Amino acid sequence: MSHRHSFKTSITLLAIGTALGSAGLPVWAADQADKAKPLELRQIMHDLGKNMQSITDAISNEDWDKVANVAPLIGDHPQPPLTEKLRILSFLGTNAGKFKGHDDETGLAAQALEQAGVQHDGQAVIASFAKLQSTCLACHQSFRKSLIDHFYKGR
Repeated sequence: MSHRHSFKTSITLLAIGTALGSAGLPVWAADQADKAKPLELRQIMHDLGKNMQSITDAISNEDWDKVANVAPLIGDHPQPPLTEKLRILSFLGTNAGKFKGHDDETGLAAQALEQAGVQHDGQAVIASFAKLQSTCLACHQSFRKSLIDHFYKGR
């Protein structure tokens, strides 16, 4: 093999290797950028906390209509985008069903709270709100630390 042919072959192999290697670069870069930005779940949880505080204030003022109006914002809270949801569920693995179960229980508790507010039944509002708080706490105790550690470690 001549020196010129060998050089041409090396250049061709180098070009192919560079092209193949850089083909994954945009995917890797997008994944890294995705990991760098906060999950939308964090904002959803922040908004849920504000809604829980709003209900606490409404209970203190016996504003049952406000309780009835805010409860659905908790029970029917926004969902993260599909790609984020898949990342979260992938991380949770076999615990994904438990996570979903907590969310379902929270939705049911919020519906009961809404109905109690509609009926202006203060005792039922307080009991339903206690149940709602318990469902939130159960989920937080099961998943909050591991989600924060996984998605925000090193930030």
